[in-house]
Amino acid sequence: MEQLNDRWLRFVGIPLTAILGNFIFFQPDNDAHHISRWLALGLSLAESVMVWEAVRWGIILGRRRFPRLNQTTPRILTQAGWFIVVIVILRVGTTYIYDVTRFWGYPMSFRAYWINTLVPFLFTVPIAAIYEGRYLYRQWWTTYYEAERLKKENLQSQLDSLKSQINPHFLFNSLSTLSSLVTEDPKLAEKFIDELASVYRYVLQTNEQPLTTLTSELQFIRAYFHLLQMRFGRSVELEVAVDERCNGFLLPPLTLQLLVENAVKHNTALPTRPLLVRIYTDEANNLFVVNTLRKKQNVVPSNRTGLANIRSKYRLLGQPDVVIRQTDECFQVMIPLIEATRYEYSHH
Repeated sequence: MEQLNDRWLRFVGIPLTAILGNFIFFQPDNDAHHISRWLALGLSLAESVMVWEAVRWGIILGRRRFPRLNQTTPRILTQAGWFIVVIVILRVGTTYIYDVTRFWGYPMSFRAYWINTLVPFLFTVPIAAIYEGRYLYRQWWTTYYEAERLKKENLQSQLDSLKSQINPHFLFNSLSTLSSLVTEDPKLAEKFIDELASVYRYVLQTNEQPLTTLTSELQFIRAYFHLLQMRFGRSVELEVAVDERCNGFLLPPLTLQLLVENAVKHNTALPTRPLLVRIYTDEANNLFVVNTLRKKQNVVPSNRTGLANIRSKYRLLGQPDVVIRQTDECFQVMIPLIEATRYEYSHH
């Protein structure tokens, strides 16, 4: 038989139903026939045990046949049918024994049969409601936590998928740059390889983490921008004006690299008209990445993973949206910086 965690409920409930049932419904007749109160209470306790155990069997039967939360209605109907049949048989049989044996010193009337049969139902309904209420509560929480676990696993899977897009994306573009340098300047290509190894080390280290500090990102983007300047010379420029109080804030790794990469990929960069990338913060702890907008005449093929990747990460992390604005002169991305203490609290 299925184990129910109802030890204390039975320990308190059975004596309580025995005392109340005997005192309210049977004590007047017992006193009129001079029946011992202790005898009446003892038999009432025994009868309460039988009724309670019959109710438990019906509850267990219903749960075995219809255990799930969406099977609540057939489970309750099964239990109700069990209660009616078993309790009627049990109480009519007990009353009949009292009747034929004259146990109480007098025969049982038709009214006594009705009372002895109907009274247990007054206690059966609350008892069954308590059991079912506890069961539904546990089922609901189990379903809720299971749904949350699956949701978290799904989000983590999506986040891992997004992170896996960055490594090949970054490596492909870096190798394209290296390919150009090999033919143009072999010595510069060798230096570029050393710088690339240092940069890619950061990629491997931080890409396994959901977030990194703004300080680390800025150090990385300066190194990355040095690679770009080895490729494009003074055709690309970087300005950083970040408030020091924001250095400890967090953001997804390689966010700045993706934005800078997009700026270089889709805009012309000339020594006389350099491509300027500005990175700064505001008082609301937002990070802005702005680049001059001079789109290339020959459209560069793009799979649009950069911005979509950043926005998806922020959505999966439960953070405010990344805001993108474009004018005739510049392209701007506003990235909400994440406060470390709030992120840790929300992910406990």
